[in-house]
Amino acid sequence: MHAGVLLADARALCPELAVALGDPGGDLAFLERLALWARRWGPWAALDPPDGLIVDTTGVAHLFGGEAALLDDAATRLAACGLTVRLGLAPTAGAAWALAHYGPERAILHPQDSLDNLPVAALRLDPATLLVLRRLGLKRIGELSGVARDALARRFRNTRAPAANPLIRLDQLLGRVPEPLLPVMAAEFPLVQRRLMEPIRHRSLLDRVLADLCEDMARLLEGRAEGARRLELALWKVDGEVPVRKLELAAASRDAAHIARLFSGKLDDLDAGFGIELARLSAPWTEPLALSQGDFERAAEAHGTSLAACIDRLGARLGAGAVRRPAPVASHVPERAQRWVPPLEPEGAVQSELVFHARPLKLLDRPEPIAVLYASPDGLPRRFRWRGAVHEIARAEGPERIAPEWWRERGTVRLRDYYRIEDGEGRRYWIYRNGIDGDGRGGMPEWFMQGLCA
Repeated sequence: MHAGVLLADARALCPELAVALGDPGGDLAFLERLALWARRWGPWAALDPPDGLIVDTTGVAHLFGGEAALLDDAATRLAACGLTVRLGLAPTAGAAWALAHYGPERAILHPQDSLDNLPVAALRLDPATLLVLRRLGLKRIGELSGVARDALARRFRNTRAPAANPLIRLDQLLGRVPEPLLPVMAAEFPLVQRRLMEPIRHRSLLDRVLADLCEDMARLLEGRAEGARRLELALWKVDGEVPVRKLELAAASRDAAHIARLFSGKLDDLDAGFGIELARLSAPWTEPLALSQGDFERAAEAHGTSLAACIDRLGARLGAGAVRRPAPVASHVPERAQRWVPPLEPEGAVQSELVFHARPLKLLDRPEPIAVLYASPDGLPRRFRWRGAVHEIARAEGPERIAPEWWRERGTVRLRDYYRIEDGEGRRYWIYRNGIDGDGRGGMPEWFMQGLCA
């Protein structure tokens, strides 16, 4: 079995084969994050799609105790991340690729070693070129040396792409010609810092440094015509500890006073220890925020708070997920007719043709089972017991039938018949019968309390 085989053929060879949908976009994003993380072994790393990385380790091996120790460290750390890897270390990217794909699991190319016994596929050639070489009887890299270079040049003179020209790939393998690689670089984001002449321990001094950082960040964001949505404040302590405080805003902002006020509430539990010697404020998430003329009179009054600023204060005090608002969802099922979203998230389009009967003002967190007495299995309810009390039903309206959502439910889910009822004391409820007698989807119907009516 090899890469590119049809699924039907693979299942014929292995009926127990586990199949999962591919996610090329997600794989590429993961590979990019892994490339940034892999810079612990070199100054830069480049992608080798679909599943490889090339890391420049020039002059780095002695920091790990040698080349073998560097590969051991890489294998250990990657295995701890749940990754299965093959590693190759060589003077050129092409040789390292060849070792990683066609050599031992951990291979190092020493000056006295040769790659002649590796297959020609180790030259990173496309399938069409490999087919031509196999027809010419060239199966090993060493066999290319037995063919006159001029003959190979004439055979592949019209192919300038490296993957289609074995001479170019061979020269890259041996380091005769350079191979351009594109390193993965992290996206730059606004960052300001203060390196203090003396470590500070008192809160008043830290607040002053924080205010200066926020002013610097506001000026930097203004020059970029952006506003911050997420900010991170990192404080380097003398003992080496680096506490980090994170802040997420409801809307893009570069109001220095507002940001400093929110961060101030997150520093109440900070222990400065022997002192803080470096403070850094970064904005990893920003959004465009155009320049605008402010209202000088309103700014001078300093009264009132915008909605976004109010939400930011509540979120900083109660937690990022504590402030939410309900948003309608196009669903007939009551418990799915709304969802909780961030307070300033734009409302999405909801199907306007969904016209419901009057819904109760209060829905229970989850339907509660009740015992109902009725004249017939599909008739109106007469009496019900809920939370230990028996209620005589004076009036009943219904049923309103709601079918299950067939595109997301299993075939055994039952119909619901909803009733608006009123007991002898004038209290109104919203109950439903789950299922119909003899529908073939279970036993007798069950009754549930869904909500309370006005």
